[in-house]
Amino acid sequence: MSVAELYTKYTRVWIPDPEEVWKSAEIIKDYKEGDKTLHLKLEDETIQEYPIDPKANKLPFLRNPDILVGENDLTALSYLHEPAVLHNLKVRFLESNHIYTYCGIVLVAINPYEQLPIYGQDVIYAYSGQNMGDMDPHIFAVAEEAYKQMARDEKNQSIIVSGESGAGKTVSAKYAMRFFASVGGSSSETNIEEKVLASSPIMEAIGNAKTTRNDNSSRFGKYIQIGFDKRYHIIGANMRTYLLEKSRVVFQADDERNYHIFYQLCASADLPEFKDLSLMCAENFFYTSLGGDTSIEGVNDANDFEKTRHAFTLLGVKESHQLAIFKILAAILHLGNVDLQPERDGESCSISKQDEHLDKFCRLLGVEHSQMEHWLCHRKLVTTSETYIKNMSVQQVVNARNALAKHIYAQLFNWIVQHINKALHTTVKQHSFIGVLDIYGFETFEVNSFEQFCINYANEKLQQQFNSHVFKLEQEEYMKEEIPWTLIDFYDNQPCIDLIEAKLGILDLLDEECKVPKGTDQNWAQKLYDRHSSSQHFQKPRMSNISFIVVHFADKVEYQCDGFLEKNRDTVHEEQINILKASKHQMVADLFHDEKDPVPASLTGKGASSKINIRSARPTVKAANKEHKKTVGHQFRNSLHLLMETLNATTPHYVRCIKPNDEKLPFSFDPKRAVQQLRACGVLETIRISAAGYPSRWTYHDFFSRYRVLMKKRDLSKKNDKKLICKMLLESLIKDPDQFQFGRTKIFFRAGQVAYLEKLRADKFRAATIMIQKTVRGWLQRVKYRKMREAAIRIQRYTRGHLARRLADHLRKTKAAIIFQKQYRMLRIQRAYQTIRGAAITIQAFTRGMFVRKTYQKNKEYRFLNEQLSSATSVHSTEMEKLKKELEQYQRKKGDGNQLASLQEEIDSLRLALEKAHGERKIVEDTYMKEKDVLQKRISDLEEENGLLKQEKEELNIKILCQSEDEFARNAVEENLLMKKELEEERVRYQNLVKEYSRLEQRYDNLRDEMTIIKQTPGHRRNPSNQSSLESDSNYPSISTSEIGDTEDAIQQVEEVGMEKAAMDMTLFLKLQKRVRELEQERKKLQSQLEKRENESKKSQVIEMKNEMDLDCDTDLAYNSLKRQELESENKKLKNDLNELRKAIVDRVAQNNSSNDVHDSYSLLLNQLKSANEELEVRKEEVLILRTQIIKAAQQKDSGRNMESHINMQTSWPNSDKHVDPEDAIEAYHGVCQTNRLLEAQLQDQRREHEEEVETLKNQMEALKEEMEKQQEAFFQTLQLSPEAQVEFGIQQEITRLTNENLDLKELLEKLEKNERKLKKQLKIYMKKVQDYEADQAIVQSEKRRHELTRQVTVQRKEKDFQGMLEYCKEDEPLLIRNLITDLKLQTVSATVPCLPAYILYMCIRHSDYINDDHKVHSLLTSTINGIKKVLKKHNDDFEMTSFWLANTCRLLHCLKQYSGDTGFTTQNTVKQNEHCLKNFDLTEYRQVLSDLSIQIYQQLIKIAEGILQPMIVTAVLENESIQGLSGVKPMGYRKRSSSMGDSDNSYSLEAIIHQLNTFHSNMYDQGLDPEIIQQAVKQLFYMINAVALNNLLLRKDVCSWSTGVQLRFNISQLEEWLRGKNLQQSGAAKTLEPLIQAAQLLQLKKKTPEDAEALCSLCTSLTTQQIVKILNLYTPVNEFEERVTVAFIRNIQAHLQERNDPPQLLLDFKFMFPVLFPFNPSSLTMDSIHIPASLSLEFLNKV
Repeated sequence: MSVAELYTKYTRVWIPDPEEVWKSAEIIKDYKEGDKTLHLKLEDETIQEYPIDPKANKLPFLRNPDILVGENDLTALSYLHEPAVLHNLKVRFLESNHIYTYCGIVLVAINPYEQLPIYGQDVIYAYSGQNMGDMDPHIFAVAEEAYKQMARDEKNQSIIVSGESGAGKTVSAKYAMRFFASVGGSSSETNIEEKVLASSPIMEAIGNAKTTRNDNSSRFGKYIQIGFDKRYHIIGANMRTYLLEKSRVVFQADDERNYHIFYQLCASADLPEFKDLSLMCAENFFYTSLGGDTSIEGVNDANDFEKTRHAFTLLGVKESHQLAIFKILAAILHLGNVDLQPERDGESCSISKQDEHLDKFCRLLGVEHSQMEHWLCHRKLVTTSETYIKNMSVQQVVNARNALAKHIYAQLFNWIVQHINKALHTTVKQHSFIGVLDIYGFETFEVNSFEQFCINYANEKLQQQFNSHVFKLEQEEYMKEEIPWTLIDFYDNQPCIDLIEAKLGILDLLDEECKVPKGTDQNWAQKLYDRHSSSQHFQKPRMSNISFIVVHFADKVEYQCDGFLEKNRDTVHEEQINILKASKHQMVADLFHDEKDPVPASLTGKGASSKINIRSARPTVKAANKEHKKTVGHQFRNSLHLLMETLNATTPHYVRCIKPNDEKLPFSFDPKRAVQQLRACGVLETIRISAAGYPSRWTYHDFFSRYRVLMKKRDLSKKNDKKLICKMLLESLIKDPDQFQFGRTKIFFRAGQVAYLEKLRADKFRAATIMIQKTVRGWLQRVKYRKMREAAIRIQRYTRGHLARRLADHLRKTKAAIIFQKQYRMLRIQRAYQTIRGAAITIQAFTRGMFVRKTYQKNKEYRFLNEQLSSATSVHSTEMEKLKKELEQYQRKKGDGNQLASLQEEIDSLRLALEKAHGERKIVEDTYMKEKDVLQKRISDLEEENGLLKQEKEELNIKILCQSEDEFARNAVEENLLMKKELEEERVRYQNLVKEYSRLEQRYDNLRDEMTIIKQTPGHRRNPSNQSSLESDSNYPSISTSEIGDTEDAIQQVEEVGMEKAAMDMTLFLKLQKRVRELEQERKKLQSQLEKRENESKKSQVIEMKNEMDLDCDTDLAYNSLKRQELESENKKLKNDLNELRKAIVDRVAQNNSSNDVHDSYSLLLNQLKSANEELEVRKEEVLILRTQIIKAAQQKDSGRNMESHINMQTSWPNSDKHVDPEDAIEAYHGVCQTNRLLEAQLQDQRREHEEEVETLKNQMEALKEEMEKQQEAFFQTLQLSPEAQVEFGIQQEITRLTNENLDLKELLEKLEKNERKLKKQLKIYMKKVQDYEADQAIVQSEKRRHELTRQVTVQRKEKDFQGMLEYCKEDEPLLIRNLITDLKLQTVSATVPCLPAYILYMCIRHSDYINDDHKVHSLLTSTINGIKKVLKKHNDDFEMTSFWLANTCRLLHCLKQYSGDTGFTTQNTVKQNEHCLKNFDLTEYRQVLSDLSIQIYQQLIKIAEGILQPMIVTAVLENESIQGLSGVKPMGYRKRSSSMGDSDNSYSLEAIIHQLNTFHSNMYDQGLDPEIIQQAVKQLFYMINAVALNNLLLRKDVCSWSTGVQLRFNISQLEEWLRGKNLQQSGAAKTLEPLIQAAQLLQLKKKTPEDAEALCSLCTSLTTQQIVKILNLYTPVNEFEERVTVAFIRNIQAHLQERNDPPQLLLDFKFMFPVLFPFNPSSLTMDSIHIPASLSLEFLNKV
């Protein structure tokens, strides 16, 4: 490939420019060999001739194709040179706002001087686990690469961050450590990662300062080692520091500041704990005011000081130590303000005794004032013979004071670093570490001194290590690909390093001059000139004898020799140090006692061991013996060697920070400054090394896809091997075989070859485009010609037609004109003829009229006579007609006489009828009046009757009150005591009955056990008892219909389940409990009545009550004894009946062999119970009859007594005078008393009943009265209506009455139907029980005959009898949990009912509830929950198992709800299902526990699914070629790093994701998981797919293209189709993909005009503003014919979206989880229909 082939027309090149460094131009004329100029056109359309030196023949640099501009990796550029690198960085930084770019193994970071939202926790998660080449360049990608290589290769790593001041080194190192703290969080609770991050504020406060280039410049180097254990969790850290800039403590240049800690301390001087420090404003201290302005814009020193103190506290520095640190810092400030007074001789000076700053200095450090004052102004000279005290001049004292201040600060700095290391130290063995080196970059200023020399020396060492590492990686890559390689010639800076550190090098000569007693900087410079003038890296300035030039790898630097010796010596007087050692404060003394060890602390730990204990690299200084003190240069060289050993023992990763401008403007790029730093930081050297080899690398697949357009179709059809096709193509296109190499998996190209291929590809496309344009244009012209020809023919046709039509019109009009002429002429002649004819006729008319008038005069007389005759004739005829009419009238009058008589009769009859009608009317009115009078009379009678009734009622009330007033007060107290006593006796008897029932039941159980042993014992039957006794006292209402109902229920129960089960059932016990509650309510009611009566009795006289007490006592005793005897006899009879019943049952068991006998005994039992019930009814009726008879007798006796008293007034009994026996009289008296007692009770009942009846009659009368009034109103209204309306009104009334009756009847009918259904149901139950009983007997009989059939019948019998309960022993519970949960294999239940374990567990729970065993329920549920947790922990990565137990846990939760008995959960239950409800326990709390467990299982399920899907998403959704043919136009990829790539390239297709989703869905569906939960799970997974894909899209430039948008939209449509196929449209999963859909549309739509911007803004509603702008910045054209998105368009988008209130996060939180809901989903299965397979090994479970 010749030069002429490259420098052709339209080729773009780079030419130098003094302002922009490099400027782009386009060749407008082909270059030929030997041309002296190159014809160019600049971007501003200016024509320029670029001169070419014919000797050097150096042509300008070629520019890369636009499709390569903006690449993530600078080494992916085809032309690798300085202008290409600079332009690529500028485009990425300014147009796309990308601050990170790869340059091979180097990450170039440009300081944006603006906070960017790219360092959040979501971004850390996005980069965690990703390969370095897969994502956009980022500091997190470098940190992840280091972390991954540490874990994979088990080798220590280092991240070397370098750059000049203000480039962002500290921030980059801070973010790298934040990444390690987040990804490798500590495994214990020590939170070591927080302490690592907390060390940053402290080190920034004591080691950072404001410079002219940076407000927060690090004035020291540090190397932080973050230690990890075997699981790669952070366990500790260690920090090494290098070359603290001590001179800044005592001197700052203009517009610079001292270290931040001094200003923070001064800003907090007002704090009460700092009053003793005597601080002032920073402007008042000499050491803090040298630079001028003491503040930084946007920085609050007081707030920063609080952060510093908090960091001290977090790292474990005590409050006392913190206060001591602040005292030392304040003492340094006061030391700078000490006033020095020179003496007259100028050789000495003094300090005032009253100098307050010296006093404060001594007080704060705890030293003697007088000693410090003396030794600040004097020094001691020691010789071999004697010691001298010498005065010092003012300048010497100032230097000594400054040296002391620097030394104190350096010692304090080292102490703080040591304590930070102690806080970060750990006792756990360190397995590996990652080091972060934050060190100063190459520096060159107008005046460069000792500090710049050391810094540049360190950068020389680091650059040498960097060059060797880059060369090593290149070599490894070539060897891995098995291609021949030659030694790459790269810049080796070892000669420059030897110049500095070799024997008799610059540092050696400097140390030698420092040892000379009177050595000076000038003498040292002269030695340098003499020794190194011949070195190519050393130069002497032309105009200076006190400076020298070193040619570094980055640039030439001139160093001023002034101050080199003093800074290298770092001299501090021994006397001053001894004073500080004797300080009263322990911490101050400790600072300087540590100097006894002359060996630097950093030398104690070598990089050979895995655990490196490293302290500050700033070595200690021993001032006591200057001969043994190591110089600063020597110490720095040793620590640098140690650092290089550490770095060489690790795998380095490089971050080069670039400062884009000196004004600190956000996103402003100064090409001059950028080029300087690119040269200084080694980026261009990396480019040069890469360009010297094979910088461009393509895989065979990518090369084939990109450049197959250069191949011919026949070549493609002949060969199927892509590798062979690529070789043939390259050999035909590139003639020089040295320009490319074929590796094992890649093709390697020399620099410029890919650009040449791109040029050929572009030419091919251009030729194809021209051909397409030519063809299309020809086709368009042919189409245009055909259209014009067709148009011409059409015009001709229409024109000819128009002419023909015009000729025809002319002929038609000519013919019409002739016709008009003909008609006009005819009309004119016709009108003349008509005129002549009319004149002739007129003449004839007048002539004929004249003749007629003459004839008329002659006949006039004859006509007169005729008229007279005719008038006479008419008069005669009129008279004749008149006479005829009169004759007819006369004749007619003769016939009217008869008619008059008839009319008279008719009138008379009408008069009679009228009189009759009047009579009837009068009768009706009389009838109406009579009825009205009768009704009024009836009403008055009713009112009178009502009044009489009221009067009678009042009389009765008065009479009753008079009769009972005397007795009521006396009886009230007696009744109260009696009722209480009766109630207590009733309760005692009831409790005795319950105990007796329990005892008898136990005895029955014992008899039943004996029955199985003694089967041949003969039994007997007994007839139903016909003797029964009930309570006869009317005051005991316990004998009521409720007892009869209970007895009937008991009989029904016996009929349902048989006598054997009824004896075991608890129903009777529950009924007794119910009866107790009723008695208790009755007792409360009686108690309230007694209290009411007691209140009323208080109004009566107490004396009468006392008089009657003795008499009633006997009656009460007699009454109670009678009642007790009756109840005891009744109880005895009931016991006899019960014994007979038991004997009957024993008879049935004994005669069990005969079914007829059993049936007879069963019937006997029913008959006995029924007869007992009937007898109970009879006895109750007898009691009621007796009660009424007693009441009537009492009433008769009462009335007889009244009559007797009335008769006794008049007469006496006949036998009254007879003698009566005293005993008979006493007995009669007691009988009368007892009778009176009963009668009094009945009288009270009668009184209450009478009052109730009176009240009822009142209500009835009121109702009747209202009804009668309504009827009267209706009757009056009816009378006023017409007869038709009366009929209609009556019909309406009748309809209303019938409607009411119908409603009543309907209600009654419903009650009867309900009762009928209940009876039918009972009848069915009885029939079923009878059938079961008969079947049972048949089975028992057939058991002896056929054993095989018995087994089948038994199985059917169990299934038929199964009540949905499973019984197990408490000892079998662990076996149940093991077989059903922990050891369950899914294959064993795959063919059964879904969620079978849940149903089995519920049936076991139901049986425990049935037997009322709460401990068993609690134990089973607890064991179940623990067992499920154990299974899930064991199978924490098994989706199928987790889905299975999620389904079963939810089903068990639904069962506990469905069968809880709560109305809210039982609405959909069948009658059979309601029978399976829990009876005794409320398991609401366990339902909550199961709900929480379901949530945990669901979260584990989603976690497992996400872990399976997440590795597939990026390759399947974003990278896989779902649509064939688009891969050929995808943009060129950057070079993948071999260290980032794994051994296997896992590539997934969209079909793999869909297949996995099908697997998930089928597992969940087959295992019976609720559809609502499946929908929520699918929605969660689709959200994760959307979040991961969109986050990756937002962080990858190579996928932000039109082709990816098409592929992405197609892939999303496939996922939506899957949702529709699974009927999951309503799950909301499709909506979660909306951001990804809009991102795909954003990549596909046009992005040029403002209308496009407005359309995009209205479309992308689910994307945030940051995401839209990020995608537009990342958008990459797929080929050179597509335009990039302009900055103006992006600004337009931002203007449209500025009103949006979007969240600040750029990435989606893919770990976000939607809240899950478990809706209630009842099962349609019944418990008794579930079959338990034998494979579950649950034989110990018994069906109930």
